[in-house]
Amino acid sequence: MANRGYDVVVDVDAEGDLGHTDLQEDLEFHSSNFDDTNPRSKIPPDTSLPFHTSTSTSRPSSSSNPLTSNRHLWSLSFYAQFFDVDTAEVLHRCTTALYPRSNFLDVLDGNPDLYGPFWIATTVIFILFVTGTVSQYFAKGGRGGLDFRMLSGASGLIYGYTGVIPVALWAVLRWFGSEGASVLECWALYGYANLIWIPVALISWSSLTVLNWVFVALGFAVSAMFLVRNLYPVLSATDVKTSKVLLILVVALHAGLAFAIKILFFAHGSPVSKKKAGGDGDEKMIRALFGL
Repeated sequence: MANRGYDVVVDVDAEGDLGHTDLQEDLEFHSSNFDDTNPRSKIPPDTSLPFHTSTSTSRPSSSSNPLTSNRHLWSLSFYAQFFDVDTAEVLHRCTTALYPRSNFLDVLDGNPDLYGPFWIATTVIFILFVTGTVSQYFAKGGRGGLDFRMLSGASGLIYGYTGVIPVALWAVLRWFGSEGASVLECWALYGYANLIWIPVALISWSSLTVLNWVFVALGFAVSAMFLVRNLYPVLSATDVKTSKVLLILVVALHAGLAFAIKILFFAHGSPVSKKKAGGDGDEKMIRALFGL
């Protein structure tokens, strides 16, 4: 009876007593299926990828290869997974970006999205175009109209910064062996960091130059602290010297974005709006640099 692979079946009477059970006659042996391995009953392993939507709430490994997803690049389902969030979740992430209380990568919970970053960047572009036009109107003494070059310039600046810098940062981190954040998480991080530029753009069109600089500096400080707070643990995975250099580079590039927003779109009282000798040439050079 102790042989492996058998079940023991005992016949019990109505009173729950074994009675006069004859072990030789009443015991029956049946083949056991305890040791059978049915591959259909196994839970499939987690194959979550940075570009793959998973129903699990755990963070996917950022070291996975995004090109091994079973969804094709030319299928809508491949891109739909990047927008798999609801309004409540996007609002929660926006609130966390403005009032950070925990690491934003933990807030993403392994499900970074592009829905919030795309619409935040698009809103910033539209507001920069409108308020930049108003600022130019006052700077020219009530003359001028809509300049759609500002719209194309804002699109190139914001979309370019939000789209290219995170990919470059992710590639550098992978080069130095840090795998703490996937490329989607870097996109989401930079995308939600742009949220502060919406209120800044709404109030930075006045003729008070010093006040405008204060607003832009405040927007830079809030967004830069957000980036540094959340990128520092990822950058620290590299050696000390490399992490410091990358951190300085992140802050410097973000400062360049803030300076470009102030100079190119809120020109009232800024260097490019002053009509001095060579002023027109400097303005053309700066605008040509950013595609305006």
